[in-house]
Amino acid sequence: MKLVFATHNSNKLREVQALVPDHITLLSLTDIGCTEEIIEDADTIEGNALLKANYVLSNYGYDCFADDTGLEVDALEGAPGVYSARYAGEQKNDSDNMNKLLINLATKQERGAQFKTVIAFAKANKTETFTGICRGHITKERHGDGGFGYDPIFKPEGYDATFAQMAPSLKGKISHRGLAVAAFLEFLHNQK
Repeated sequence: MKLVFATHNSNKLREVQALVPDHITLLSLTDIGCTEEIIEDADTIEGNALLKANYVLSNYGYDCFADDTGLEVDALEGAPGVYSARYAGEQKNDSDNMNKLLINLATKQERGAQFKTVIAFAKANKTETFTGICRGHITKERHGDGGFGYDPIFKPEGYDATFAQMAPSLKGKISHRGLAVAAFLEFLHNQK
């Protein structure tokens, strides 16, 4: 089975491919000839996921799933949220984003946060969404060199390591994206 995953992000593609069974092959936007960047201008994480999935279905004719993820920090009233990837600017630089977040939290005692991923699946005029949430807190400095995005400064509840310090298999089981993918796969399984 082949599924189109609406991403150009090779890190995200690799992470999600590791979560799906071997009989499912993921095709990226590049694989289907979609070289343009899909504009994500919705004001919610769900909205951006739906925009991407519906764009591929409408313009390329493929059933497609897309995800959008945001880091929601309690002391910042849910920021950076939907703007997580471009928190420090349109260059979408992970290091710059982490630096800005750590500066904005420098005087805060409350460091609770959650990662939220929404997967939208668009198929023949029907869409479904699946949400995964992982609670944790923002560390005061970076730890680990694995993962991507905010992984070096996010420590999930119940663990003494950041996502960047974890084995990919453990992160995949407990992460926001892993939980959303699991819900999506259960839906696909039940459609048989």
